[in-house]
Amino acid sequence: MPTSKQFEEQLQETFRIAQSRGNSHVVVNAGALHRVVGAYPDSRSQRMPVCCGVMLHAMKAGDVIVDQPPKGRGAKLTIRYFLPRSGRK
Repeated sequence: MPTSKQFEEQLQETFRIAQSRGNSHVVVNAGALHRVVGAYPDSRSQRMPVCCGVMLHAMKAGDVIVDQPPKGRGAKLTIRYFLPRSGRK
């Protein structure tokens, strides 16, 4: 089962790649992030609430929730994170 640390590491890698390409922002979808880390959509070992929690916790001033399911945490959760991440509150 994926851990919060694995989701955090993959999210940070996503930021790093987007920033190295000169992007001003990156849009991350929870379903896509979970697929990269693994165990999704396997209902027995998926950790979507953990994935979404990591994504929401990573938000800083200016970041925007683009889409989210009615209950707030699910595969549809999509967040636009602005780059660079360092120095953002």
